[in-house]
Amino acid sequence: MIIGGSGFVSGTLARMAVARGHEVTVITRGQRPAPSGVEVVTVDRNDRQEFANRIASLRTDWDLVVDAIPYTPDDARQDVEAFAGRTGRLVFISTDFVYDPKERKIPQSEHDAVFTTDGYGGQKRLAEIVLEETARETLPWTILRPSHIYGPGSLPGCLPLHGRDPVLVESIRQGLPLQLVGGGRFLQHPIFAPDLAEVILSAAGQTTADGTFNVAGPDVLESRAYYQVLGRLLGREVMIEEVPVAGFLEEHPEKAPFCCDRSYDLSALKGSRLYLPATSLENGLRIQQGITG
Repeated sequence: MIIGGSGFVSGTLARMAVARGHEVTVITRGQRPAPSGVEVVTVDRNDRQEFANRIASLRTDWDLVVDAIPYTPDDARQDVEAFAGRTGRLVFISTDFVYDPKERKIPQSEHDAVFTTDGYGGQKRLAEIVLEETARETLPWTILRPSHIYGPGSLPGCLPLHGRDPVLVESIRQGLPLQLVGGGRFLQHPIFAPDLAEVILSAAGQTTADGTFNVAGPDVLESRAYYQVLGRLLGREVMIEEVPVAGFLEEHPEKAPFCCDRSYDLSALKGSRLYLPATSLENGLRIQQGITG
């Protein structure tokens, strides 16, 4: 069961699960086409009572439930109420934005952390706390905190002013300079979306999946290197213009989670039986852009 199923990460997960012969149900609002081969339950999770009614009406239990689109503590409470006793494991997709951008360590571990209380990351952290207060005997749960996610179905770019940029590839091909906050010197620890899906699928039936895990790929590199790798794949040299950090954040304080080092300790993931992401940034970007040879 995937709450989501038609988005970037959830769609990648659904297609991989179907390809491996799993019976897959997705819960979606029906605003985008669902992947082929899935059973679709069309309901808006924000209609709390209707969501509860629809889940209760499904006369099945699930080996794995994945909440790919939780944003608030109410979403986490909804998961507990709907799926306790009905799944072998709930995988809850959180974010590395739960870490306070001003207080990050290099690398940052899951528990030796200062957590943000603001915005998107703050709401995700409150949602995590709901699960942390839920007995695993009632609902076995796994929280995943992915870093920057990229891959087929997403736009390239990891840093303002060229994050998820629809014209990034064309800009590089035309030799236009890229304006990167801090000159692109912040560390990135990206993860290829199919690798994230592998981690999620590997959680089914795993008692070692209990707890919270940073999830990232094998490469830690400066943001500027991300763009330089993409440029090399495109056969172009990338020119970079530095945008001062202080001035940018004064005008765009909500972008602070992007303008910090994002490097993560993966010891907990490595110590579990969960899949360990292995796709290099270069190979992942090659696949994302459909570049062969």
